[in-house]
Amino acid sequence: MKPIFLYGSLRDRGLLEVVLGRPLGPACILPARAEGFVALRHARADYPLLWPAPGAAAEGTLFRPAGPAERARLEFYESAEYELAGIEVLTASGLVAADYFRPREGAPASAEPWDLAAWQAEHAALVIEAARELMEHHGRLPPGALHRHWPAMLTRARARVLAAQGGAVAGDALRTGFSAARDVEWLERRPAWTGYLAVEEHRLRHRRHDGGWTQPLARTTVSWGDAVTILPYDPRRDRVLMIEQFRPGPAARGDPTPWCIEVIAGRIDADGNSEATARREAMEEAGLTIGRIIRLPGYYPTPGLASEYLAAFVGEADLAGEGGLHGLAAEGEDIRTIVLPLDAALDALESGGVNTGPAMIPLLWLARHRERLRAAWA
Repeated sequence: MKPIFLYGSLRDRGLLEVVLGRPLGPACILPARAEGFVALRHARADYPLLWPAPGAAAEGTLFRPAGPAERARLEFYESAEYELAGIEVLTASGLVAADYFRPREGAPASAEPWDLAAWQAEHAALVIEAARELMEHHGRLPPGALHRHWPAMLTRARARVLAAQGGAVAGDALRTGFSAARDVEWLERRPAWTGYLAVEEHRLRHRRHDGGWTQPLARTTVSWGDAVTILPYDPRRDRVLMIEQFRPGPAARGDPTPWCIEVIAGRIDADGNSEATARREAMEEAGLTIGRIIRLPGYYPTPGLASEYLAAFVGEADLAGEGGLHGLAAEGEDIRTIVLPLDAALDALESGGVNTGPAMIPLLWLARHRERLRAAWA
């Protein structure tokens, strides 16, 4: 089997093992370099393109696939941006004929050399987690269709990485102390559908509160990444800003009035953070610049089905106006903003006019902390 010269992110052992679907021994990879080439950073993304450059030399590794199946897995992973082509590389034993992933025609390179260490520090954990999802579909779905969903996979990967770091759940005295590592046994996990969101079928069992274990349970989960909400509050006028927009969920349920009173919300991209996303969404959905900001406890709005975790904020805003129409036309948004006294918003919550959980939670939080916040901000 002809070896493959790896000069980009697949030089990261963790990523290569995920793509191959097996651990690698120490002798599987040999240092090598391609003389007369340089690895340049893609003009619009942080991955490399191997470009001819007389007098230069691109460092990399030489990997020999165990068979056609492993070669196919590598091609599947790289097929969106690269195609295999022949190259000669220099190793400690001399020149070796190999293949490499040549950039597809038209790929734009910058003048900046690509740096593996910088990529590993900034992107490796996220890309490795997204690659797990991508490779689950090898042999099931065509690579072209899957690679179109790579940004969504990165968004879901971001949520999983943060959850694994303990950012999504904080322990408290009410919990039993059960953990996923000790007290959940995954019997089967099968991806059922992927796209903007991912649907998975599970068979699992978990520890019971009496100390025993449940019988095997069939469960379905839906994942699309994490999100933020922000409730703009004017402490000088004691006013809040709510929004009204059409929602397909209530419409699909048969609700005759599927326009919901909500708070500003948005999805956190793979390279985003929650506070920056909240500030951006406030500008896009309401034309507001947020001043001081407070993060509320995060939560899972639909834990029985969805993995979505919400970071909630209350943000300082000047709400002298009376609202208006906003939203990004490119995303089909049609948003009406409503500026009203906090007491009126709380009355609407109690009467059922506010009927979405992500709007209720910050309103109730603000009702409890209103005087403290007015004193601090006003």
